Amino acid sequence: MTTENNIPQDAQAQDPQTESTATAEPTLENQLAEAQARLAEMSDAYLRAKAESENVRRRAEEDMSKARKFAVESFAESMLPVMDSMEAAIARPDAAVETVLEGVHATRRQLAAALERHKVLEINPAASTKFDPHQHQAISMVPAEQEANTVVAVLQKGYMISDRVLRPALVTVTAPK
Repeated sequence: MTTENNIPQDAQAQDPQTESTATAEPTLENQLAEAQARLAEMSDAYLRAKAESENVRRRAEEDMSKARKFAVESFAESMLPVMDSMEAAIARPDAAVETVLEGVHATRRQLAAALERHKVLEINPAASTKFDPHQHQAISMVPAEQEANTVVAVLQKGYMISDRVLRPALVTVTAPK
């Protein structure tokens, strides 16, 4: 059952050219199956990425909502000791004036520290400071020997949080000569 080359007959029956063609060129069905598998894989990856981006967006919206809702929580907590001090002062109507004044000063220090902790800073320009329309509001102009548009007096302090003016300082400025 062997031939002269000692190769079995069933091995001779296979055409070597047909075998190499079958392995070298996949059939149309195989290509279609591979393309469909890749499509299914990419569709799945797309859906997962889309779901993940929706989850991230939803979580960000929830975080923003919570941030807005509780934005003043820390500030309110720092105001509570100030409120407690005021209530303690009110609870002692028979206290001496010196004691009440001392308590008022202590309460003001508490308030100033709480405001400073939350980056609320005073705008209290010194005399002879150049008028800054972004931080000051001129209430009146007075003749003076100083350069025009400089602060003469502060009528009411202003306040700013970070770089944003909450209330400008009310000032009197020098009139132009």
